[in-house]
Amino acid sequence: MNSAAVDLGFRNRIGHNSASSSFLAASMSTHGTIAVVIPSYRVTRHILDVLGAIGSEVSRIYVIDDKCPDGSGAIVRNQCNDPRVTVINHVENQGVGGAVMTGYRAAIDDGMTVIVKIDGDGQMDPSLIDQFVAPILLGEADYTKGNRFFNLEQIRAMPPLRLFGNAVLSLMTKVSSGYWDLFDPTNGYTAIHSDVANQLPFDKISKRYFFETDMLFRLNTIHAVVADVPMNASYGDEVSNLRISRIVTEFMLKHIRNFSKRLFYNYYLRNMSIASIELPIGLLLFFGGAIYGGAHWIASTQTHVATPAGTVMLSALLVLMGMQLILAFLASDIASVPIRPLHKKLAKQRSVCKS
Repeated sequence: MNSAAVDLGFRNRIGHNSASSSFLAASMSTHGTIAVVIPSYRVTRHILDVLGAIGSEVSRIYVIDDKCPDGSGAIVRNQCNDPRVTVINHVENQGVGGAVMTGYRAAIDDGMTVIVKIDGDGQMDPSLIDQFVAPILLGEADYTKGNRFFNLEQIRAMPPLRLFGNAVLSLMTKVSSGYWDLFDPTNGYTAIHSDVANQLPFDKISKRYFFETDMLFRLNTIHAVVADVPMNASYGDEVSNLRISRIVTEFMLKHIRNFSKRLFYNYYLRNMSIASIELPIGLLLFFGGAIYGGAHWIASTQTHVATPAGTVMLSALLVLMGMQLILAFLASDIASVPIRPLHKKLAKQRSVCKS
């Protein structure tokens, strides 16, 4: 699903004014309730302001104190009087992914319909919750995430190193997750339908920096529809935790792992298609031709005897045929991005079972 189309469709239906609240209220009464999950770790300066900015469309708020050394959970308990707020403490620090999974479990147990995740550091505007929830309530997506790269003018304000790092991560994520139409994979402003969240293997999802990206891989394996929601990039004096060395080493290895798993799950274990044949044959022809041609080129340089034209043409033919098959596989993979929301299918299955 095209993220821009989702956002424009949302704007056309409900706008960005009081009509938005009316629509959301009507959708909530029909489709269910909204919960917000806030991982809490060293956010004592901003957490109360974030809680105070969450609108009335939200029914439950789960603050997950991830063994915060500043005692942010205790501060919320003592100073926040909002009855919607529930504080959950971790005995050990589990990282942002572990905190979010704890919040997901609590929201699912309480019967929430849509679960929004925002950070407690004040960098994510709670007034945007309706924009993240709307595509899910409209039945257009199972999972939505922020995209700070949608507005080209605001990209100029982004620190160059962060811009480069996100661009590299986005490219790797497109390949490993299979969501070729998404960008800004490390964006932590997300929303998910609880029925879809309940299908995820919580214990297997990465719990630290790779959490958001690993979520996309897991969502693709269950064929969930994911959509980008344009949002503003907000960078003040914050220091980025994004390190190029982490991208090149840890993230690269995890992307390769996820890509391999996705290929096996989607193209060999659960389904077989022409793309399942194109990729291995394409790789075999490409590398076979390259090795064949390279070996003859090395022999030619050592013996000072020109390589026969037929040998060169055969090597080039194998490489070109391999490239064509690999590109055909990529075209098929891009075209196979999920477009039918999973939560609607699960709802129909429940209704059939009940009847």
